[in-house]
Amino acid sequence: MDILEILAAQGIEVPQEKQEGLKTAVSKEVNKITHKLETERDSYKESLETAQKTLDEFKDVDVKDLQSKVGTLTETLKTKEKEYQTKLADMEFNAVLDGAISASKAKNSKALKALLDVEKLKASKNQAEDIKSAIEAVKAENDFLFESDEPIMNPVKETNGGQIPSGVTKELFAKMGYADRLKLKKTDPEKYKEMRGN
Repeated sequence: MDILEILAAQGIEVPQEKQEGLKTAVSKEVNKITHKLETERDSYKESLETAQKTLDEFKDVDVKDLQSKVGTLTETLKTKEKEYQTKLADMEFNAVLDGAISASKAKNSKALKALLDVEKLKASKNQAEDIKSAIEAVKAENDFLFESDEPIMNPVKETNGGQIPSGVTKELFAKMGYADRLKLKKTDPEKYKEMRGN
């Protein structure tokens, strides 16, 4: 049944000169719709075949074994993440600890670390303050491990009041300190050379 018969059955008469144009226009539209529907059908058919192939690949898979492997991998990832977080926390802690030791003017950082309860400080909620307090406690008990902020109270004085005796002998030269020998060299280079034996 063509379009003209369908329209005639509905009581619509198409003039003779317009019938051919109407048939051509309707045919074009029907072909467009048919082509679109066939393309969609082929696309769905292709998708169904791809899904079927994918399902066929899993046909022989042991689901329990797969679940076990997924569980193992998940645990491995959790372990690696925990190790990473631990290493990161250790790096941050060591940076804070080394900074505090440096600021404390410790003469030997290894000796100071040996006197600190490092594990307790790592577990602390306020690491920076607790490290500082622990270092201060060590400093109070072992101040020799730290550089002193106080000026030297008894500096070494020059021997003999800073004066070189006029009659320097080999025996006296042997008893002289470095500062006295240096003065002798500056004030009497000939005598200095004679005493040294050069």
